[in-house]
Amino acid sequence: MKVFSLSLLTLLLGTLWTGNHGISFRSLHGMCCSKMMFTEWEIPAFRIRSYEETPSHCPHRAVRVTLLRGKKLCVDPEQGWFQQYRRQKE
Repeated sequence: MKVFSLSLLTLLLGTLWTGNHGISFRSLHGMCCSKMMFTEWEIPAFRIRSYEETPSHCPHRAVRVTLLRGKKLCVDPEQGWFQQYRRQKE
């Protein structure tokens, strides 16, 4: 019974801590891109609503591109078409 109570208390404290700090354990990994998620094709500039770089803790450097309809794709920031797009937007 003591182990169950201790486990429940730990879970409750962890939930309260993450809630107070605005941290979600799922969101940390949801912002990363695996190599299999990278798009191979060039996205036309008029279809891109916004983009953001993935956080530094991610294993692969990437940019998450949001399209006009809300779909999110991962892009290699070293691709020539994306570098050109970024220069045009600056």
